[in-house]
Amino acid sequence: MNVLLVEDCQDTAEFIARGLNQQGDALTHYTHAKEALIPASSMNFDVIIFDRMLPDMDGIDAIKLLRTSNVETPIIVLTAMASTEDRVKGLDAGADDYLVKPFAFSELQARLRALARRSPMKQVDHVLVVGDLSLDRTTQQCTRNGTELDLMPREYKILEYLMLNANQLVTKTMLLEHVWGFNFDPQTSLVQTHVSRLRNKLDKPFDHELIKTVRGCGYVISK
Repeated sequence: MNVLLVEDCQDTAEFIARGLNQQGDALTHYTHAKEALIPASSMNFDVIIFDRMLPDMDGIDAIKLLRTSNVETPIIVLTAMASTEDRVKGLDAGADDYLVKPFAFSELQARLRALARRSPMKQVDHVLVVGDLSLDRTTQQCTRNGTELDLMPREYKILEYLMLNANQLVTKTMLLEHVWGFNFDPQTSLVQTHVSRLRNKLDKPFDHELIKTVRGCGYVISK
């Protein structure tokens, strides 16, 4: 799964991140609602987890904005507000599920899986395509212009994440979080080294470069 988490409590965020990483799921984390609205409406997530009491906005208001913008990604509200009135308010705002803190990770995971199965993007994400590059997420087969490319596991995860966010900037921090599960910068050339190896397979044998470097920021994959 590709999950967006909007949660300002660092302990709760780390608890969720640790559990999802152990399951091999990808996680993007924001602590404020306003900074999460653009990626929530423009990037491809299977499920969004929204806290209620965020520093800059009530999560319910943020969910209303997303639904008004025709964002159909399943959303689960995560909150300490447990009254029936609060639950109804969350669901009426457009949330698909409501989970009260404290919670067991196994229950959250089960609810995420159930919502991901309902994701409207699930079918179209089966095969990712950028120009003459194709990535089958079921078989993990990668081909470019009909030529099959042999990718190592990290290279596959980097490419999958870039293609899920095609035509958008993917920063080094985002790759560290999604591919390695790091919530800190190890101050090494880890990302650059792996992207360079990926490019040697993906771009070097061909006359058109798909992965572009945005100097000082990150990478964009586009045809």
